[in-house]
Amino acid sequence: MIGNGRSDVHVTITGLGAYAPERVITNAELSQLVETSDEWIVERTGIRERRIAADSQALSDLCLPAAQQALEQAGIEGKDVDLLIVATVTPDMMFPSTSAILADRLGATDAAAYDLSAGCTGFMYALAQAYGMLAGGLARRALVVGGDVLSRILDWSDRSTVVLFGDGAGAVVVEPSEEAGFLAFELGADGAGGEHLWLPGSGSRRFEDPDRFVKMNGREVFRFATRVLVQSAEAVLEREGSTVDDVDVYVPHQANVRIIDHATKKLGIPSDRVVINVDRYGNTSSGSIPLALADAQEDGRLRQGKLVLMTGMGAGLTWGSALMRWTMGLEAPSAEPATPGQTIRPPAAAEGGAAA
Repeated sequence: MIGNGRSDVHVTITGLGAYAPERVITNAELSQLVETSDEWIVERTGIRERRIAADSQALSDLCLPAAQQALEQAGIEGKDVDLLIVATVTPDMMFPSTSAILADRLGATDAAAYDLSAGCTGFMYALAQAYGMLAGGLARRALVVGGDVLSRILDWSDRSTVVLFGDGAGAVVVEPSEEAGFLAFELGADGAGGEHLWLPGSGSRRFEDPDRFVKMNGREVFRFATRVLVQSAEAVLEREGSTVDDVDVYVPHQANVRIIDHATKKLGIPSDRVVINVDRYGNTSSGSIPLALADAQEDGRLRQGKLVLMTGMGAGLTWGSALMRWTMGLEAPSAEPATPGQTIRPPAAAEGGAAA
């Protein structure tokens, strides 16, 4: 699915926020749990540390500060939002939706609220849906949140997955504008590849003694990711009549530095235009791109008029890209630095079986 934004309706991002838990787990600490080392993880993934939610934190607890920051930056309150979408694969529970819980905590009492599941591509899907709702006149102001607490669905004895993922959330306010913001979207899915990244036993499909932990065929996911990041980015640029040379800021899904480097070189995007923070957060799934956007805003790369390319891919297997002209001129509000966490131990939920 691919398309341009409506020429008669402009929609853009007016507020941005992000939150990562305080607890930091380094590669050296992970080596106490599984047979690995800092050198091994950095060489293969580029990840040096990740954030892990406290036992008392559910997804909505991560989403709330990110959403509040985005609302503050947009100069609005929760009651002003009439559409709230939370992209995640780790909701607080299957129902009520995390979006409904979050809407209540924000005071968004009149907002339509629902969760969206598209793996790590969830934030891109949610952005496209919010754009469509606003451009179609079904909503006036949307809050899009992407976040996950993947630590709750990891097998902490599985080196192939536990080194990759972290917890975090990001949020954006999306509103109609006088200037062109979103220019084009490209979304897709390949269900035939779903078996390469899945969570058996997490839904209505019956499995024999499922452990309800993430299962991943790393080799196949890597092949998919390196191919689709490039194809989706090229497709959305071509659709809009832009080229790689026009891109000022490239925000890829933060899954693995090797994947990002491959896409960057294949596309021909200079490294100084690429946002990378996977070394500090790991793969936060739906939180990945908004967390990277927040970093780019904080370091001054997201300036008014810059052309921004975002591309995600993930479980499904899914992918999605968005091309937009950045219209915000605000600086990111300052935030207290996170405090390194205590000595690593598997989260309580993982010790007795992860929650879906």
